[in-house]
Amino acid sequence: MIAYFVHHLSPFLIQFSAGFGIRYYGLAYVLGFVFLWLGMRWQRKRGWLELSVRQLDDLVFWIALGGVMIGGRLGYCLLYDFFHTLKEPWSVFEIWRGGMSSHGGILGVLIVLFWASWKWKKPFFQIADAAVWCAPIGIFFGRVANFINGELWGRPTTLPWGVVFPDAPLVDGQVVPRHPSQLYEALLEGVVLFGILTYLRFRKGTAGAVSIGFLFSYSLLRIIGECFREPDLHIGYYFGFATQGQLLSLFTLLLAFVLLYMKKRGILKTSKESIAANR
Repeated sequence: MIAYFVHHLSPFLIQFSAGFGIRYYGLAYVLGFVFLWLGMRWQRKRGWLELSVRQLDDLVFWIALGGVMIGGRLGYCLLYDFFHTLKEPWSVFEIWRGGMSSHGGILGVLIVLFWASWKWKKPFFQIADAAVWCAPIGIFFGRVANFINGELWGRPTTLPWGVVFPDAPLVDGQVVPRHPSQLYEALLEGVVLFGILTYLRFRKGTAGAVSIGFLFSYSLLRIIGECFREPDLHIGYYFGFATQGQLLSLFTLLLAFVLLYMKKRGILKTSKESIAANR
């Protein structure tokens, strides 16, 4: 008999009282934003990013609040919980109940980056490449926190590294081991994606390679990861095999081609594209 790991991890790093304390999930966001700030400051020192210190700090703040937090929350409410949100619009503010969408966060961050490029008259891809290079680290921390929380579990498996999640749906009336899909996605969307973007960041090429590469690579890696992840119970599968995450990843994949088209057509400013691309 194989002794599967039974998930009984606490979601709290430090718990002060029932339901109150420092959660790993919240800490993951903090670490992601800190790395974003440090990473962009480092790129600025290398001459890859032509923003003042004040502009950089403002950009990190708005990426964190307007892009990730607001975009991620609205994305979840509209993409994964639409009818409940329609019925109870105030539930958007019930962040303590959980619910964030990676795709909503990506769209929110893109809006912030477009806004920053317009406001400060800086090439869009110069700002975008610097920001998204740091994104996989935050995604990695978030996926590890998902595993610690015992949420977003994978599909049933008989592989020896399967994990028993007590809160997961029963199969034929029994608790069964499941893929630790959160860790798969931490590896794919965190480690592998960061490796791809780091290669693109340091190679000689044109501006936009990192940001377009992020949308393209994240979409494909997310589609792969979703093959091991249990779909949301209230949504299930589309067409009998596709998950909501996979369909949304097709949308972000399309965004990659849209940005590529805009770059080729000169719709986005790239007059300073040699910066950061040829260091």
